[in-house]
Amino acid sequence: MTHSNKDTAPTAWAKTLKTLAMGLLASTAIASGAQAQEVNFWYHFDNADNPMSALVEKFEAENPGITVNAENVPWNSYYDQLYTSIVAGTGPDAALVKLNAQPRLIEMEALEPLDAWINGWGGKAEVQDNLFTLTAAADGSHYYLPVQYVVLYLYYRTDMFQELGLTPPTTCDEFRDAAKALTRDTDGDGHTDVYGFGFRGGKGGHDHWASLTLARDGVGFGKGELTSEAGVAGTQFVLDLFQKDKVFPPSAPNDGFKEIIGAFQGGQTAMTIHHIGSSAGMVEALGDKVSAVPVPECGGGHWTSFGDESTAVFSAAQDKEAAWKWISFLSSPINNAEFNKATGQLPVTKTDSANWDGHAARFVDATVASLPFAELLPNTSETADFANTVWPVAMQRALIGEISATEMNAEIDALYNK
Repeated sequence: MTHSNKDTAPTAWAKTLKTLAMGLLASTAIASGAQAQEVNFWYHFDNADNPMSALVEKFEAENPGITVNAENVPWNSYYDQLYTSIVAGTGPDAALVKLNAQPRLIEMEALEPLDAWINGWGGKAEVQDNLFTLTAAADGSHYYLPVQYVVLYLYYRTDMFQELGLTPPTTCDEFRDAAKALTRDTDGDGHTDVYGFGFRGGKGGHDHWASLTLARDGVGFGKGELTSEAGVAGTQFVLDLFQKDKVFPPSAPNDGFKEIIGAFQGGQTAMTIHHIGSSAGMVEALGDKVSAVPVPECGGGHWTSFGDESTAVFSAAQDKEAAWKWISFLSSPINNAEFNKATGQLPVTKTDSANWDGHAARFVDATVASLPFAELLPNTSETADFANTVWPVAMQRALIGEISATEMNAEIDALYNK
């Protein structure tokens, strides 16, 4: 029995359609695969020496088929943009993140758990053990992979201290006396041109306030602790330094990182608080005219900030495995050293730490001496609001006299203890 052309035509057409469909599916799969192998990574570097391009190039050479798009987002708007992009569904696949953002990101269900990857990662044993403890979430899970860290200390101008016969302060009383002595009119024009301390009243300055306030016995973020007599006294101490002693520059309520570092390097301030990340620039500008010591003991204790920087993979990432490969690459020996040589912070790997020569010894010593009393802000969702809005707004208002120390501390207490 023979078949007519009428019978064979649909069969031929069906085969053609099948071939076209298979080709289209293959093209789609290739396109999807190519897209899935892209990792969009956000970070924020202030330093001009940016290692990211070289690290991306090295990673892509070691991981053919994965492309990393690294975007340097300005710090002042970093978290505003990050939160907004996550809500809009346009966020990165991975990003540089701080601990105070972790609770909010967990609440937003934006973070991918890393425990399975970390436990199966050959580089796990290389990461300093305490860093996994410090960066863990409240439930003990890990959503962050450490990539660098610092501890804040007190910078001081050795030349100015020597000129006045001063020694670095070890207590708040000594700090206040030194700041008053160092606040001077050095050119005789009747106007102060050197201030004792460069206070960061803008966003990010909560660590300055905390070092002079939270060190006091019984003062923290628990209910009633900041509104206690000791808590209010800590904030009042800060306000008095500005309003009565006038040892902060007039710009202090709005000063941020660049302002406090620029004033210190330029000789407008004699002390400030930051960390080893800025030490290379300090030495470049001042040589041996700058050194560092732990922050002073205030009201019975010490408090300084453990400064973290970690990476995270986001739950909406197109290719989570590729994103993990990228962030674990940044926390691996040699790569981590290169990353931190440029950023100016300390490496997280044991190998890189043992061979570290990225900072002058006096700044490393001040960091190590500060570790025993380094602290973290509360690992809760309120901390993001504290750092980004509540503290900077309240601090600025308090410094210019719009609210009192009691009112400022009450606002922070209300945030944490609703």
